[in-house]
Amino acid sequence: MKLKYALLGLSLAIGTAYAADDVTVTIGSAAPMSGPQASFGQDNTNGVRMAINDLNKQNIVIGGKKVVWKIDAQDDQADPKQATTIAQKFVDEKVNGVVGHLNSGCTYPASRIYNNAGIPDITPSSTDPKIAQQGFKTFFRIIANDNALGAGLANYAKTELKAKTVAVIDDRTAYGQGVADVFSKTAKKDGLKVLDREFTNDKATDFSAILTKIKSMNPDVIFYGGMYSQAGPMLRQIQQLGIKAKFMGGDGICAPELAKLAGDAANITICAEGGSPISQMPGGDAWKKRYDAEFGASAFQIYSPYSYDGTMVLAHAMMKANSVDPAKYLPFIQKIDYNGVTKKDIHFEADGNLAAPTITLSTFDNGVKKVVAVESVK
Repeated sequence: MKLKYALLGLSLAIGTAYAADDVTVTIGSAAPMSGPQASFGQDNTNGVRMAINDLNKQNIVIGGKKVVWKIDAQDDQADPKQATTIAQKFVDEKVNGVVGHLNSGCTYPASRIYNNAGIPDITPSSTDPKIAQQGFKTFFRIIANDNALGAGLANYAKTELKAKTVAVIDDRTAYGQGVADVFSKTAKKDGLKVLDREFTNDKATDFSAILTKIKSMNPDVIFYGGMYSQAGPMLRQIQQLGIKAKFMGGDGICAPELAKLAGDAANITICAEGGSPISQMPGGDAWKKRYDAEFGASAFQIYSPYSYDGTMVLAHAMMKANSVDPAKYLPFIQKIDYNGVTKKDIHFEADGNLAAPTITLSTFDNGVKKVVAVESVK
């Protein structure tokens, strides 16, 4: 049965009866659930919602009280200003933890608000390394960061594509610029020549001027730091201009939605995402069947297994601490060693980054995303 949730910001506790001696735990979920990135945002929220449903079925007792688990799902519109408004809303409502935000540009300012309030937040998708470099003890990332993604793509361009020249475009967001910077730096280190560095924005749809300039340089690879919502039309315009280059990008473009927007123009794409493919995740296949049954197969994008595990990490830290108080369960998160859907023995480095992450490189073949390599990050 496919469920649709039309109302944003709705807190739900499913399948659980309230009692006077229950304790309510609210997990805030923040992602763009409207606008061009809505497919990503809804997928993120679905992962949290699925975890909440599973937790409510377990009749968990913490501190001697049965826990009623709730989700507060908010639309941050991929806008840093809206993200900070939502973060403050979560703080004012005294949520017990946060899974989000999706975009690095949103997570970066929101993480400071959560840190100041002492509320743990786990991002399932924000990959900008600078977020962890702020030194916040409340911040955790359950996916590989841009250092791994950008470097992995640059190395693949040299060793597998035998590329010698690249052109780089980014959308000027924290995520897009960050992953493009890492790619460029690693490409130069590997001996590739960066012919051009161009900029656009995360609302643009016409890239003809940039691409016409790049065409004259005849690069082997065009790298785009940004999201699928711009990469889709960009790929169509690359095809229309007859540019003969491979197209590369990070997890922001590495979604089934890209093929819907780009059509067969997506076939030149090689993208990287933090983590393993569903088929190689410890609990991936069984979890995906349940996800599809609940939300529909077309709802799945990339991040929902990570938002699911992020929610479960928060819950299991509360169980270990025997407290739902953020100040009391926060110390249990870093070394949680939780066996999740995405990874066994999930735990975090001192800066909040995931310990021993992996990255997956994929391509598109007639609209179907296919894995070409899985690499462990040292």
